[in-house]
Amino acid sequence: MSNPSQSAPAAPSKENFDFSRFSIDDPVLPEPIEEAAFRSGGYPYARKMRRKDYQRQLRQLQIEMVKLQYWVRQQGERLVILFEGRDAAGKGGTIKRFTEFLNPRHAHVVALSKPTRQERGQWYFQRYVAHLPTAGDITCFDRSWYNRAGVERVMGFCTPEQVAQFFREVPDFEALLVRDGIRLFKFWLTVGREMQLKRLHARRHDPLRQWKLSAIDLATIDKWDAYTLARDEMFAATHTEHAPWTVIRANDKRRARLAAMRLVLTAIDYGNKDPDAIGPLDEQIAGSSPAFFTAG
Repeated sequence: MSNPSQSAPAAPSKENFDFSRFSIDDPVLPEPIEEAAFRSGGYPYARKMRRKDYQRQLRQLQIEMVKLQYWVRQQGERLVILFEGRDAAGKGGTIKRFTEFLNPRHAHVVALSKPTRQERGQWYFQRYVAHLPTAGDITCFDRSWYNRAGVERVMGFCTPEQVAQFFREVPDFEALLVRDGIRLFKFWLTVGREMQLKRLHARRHDPLRQWKLSAIDLATIDKWDAYTLARDEMFAATHTEHAPWTVIRANDKRRARLAAMRLVLTAIDYGNKDPDAIGPLDEQIAGSSPAFFTAG
């Protein structure tokens, strides 16, 4: 595994760039953002992981994921993995590597659109409960019930009272899932502000990736601080012993994908497990300490 460069220069301070002047429609990304992107948010590495190392480790982890799924099927286990995080942090790409070689009949990706009129009249968690796995299945949520704590709150799609109720209820809701035998993982992928702007800008100007850029993404470009506050309060209310959060620093998508897979594989004692193939966790990329909860 690569080591962080101790002598690598720190990213230029965001005070050097007036973010209010940034326009995603400008075809040229401003140089201060380009230069600061990779190290932004206190990212510990100076350069991207080498492709050759990444592909070798990814293959080993995906083989282990196939073993894990076989064990889940044989034992009738239920596995739920929530992928939350900053816009453009790489949630979809990470899920894709998780599930790429799994049997799609028993490994499901749930990415719900905005609630319908009928769903808005239901118990908030109801539409998510409908997608929880049956025995032998794995479900990955590409955003989840935590929409209420993030985009719904920041964009004004729910009331402060609804947010407060959500924070009161979600620990009990998740405790019910865990007590019923569901293995629950909650991942928060984070990126620095400059890296987020760089990725959103790339989506805006790449015709093959423009579909990834939603109206909500555009509307939230100048709401970084509001999302930071929402994230901090979410962690404070919902990081529990039975359902803890793990933060993954994702300025380098390759390291983030490997870290997420290792976290799941390390936590479960499935059949024919190969610890050497899984390898050690990178404690500078993923963790649950206070330093991680304020990253990005």
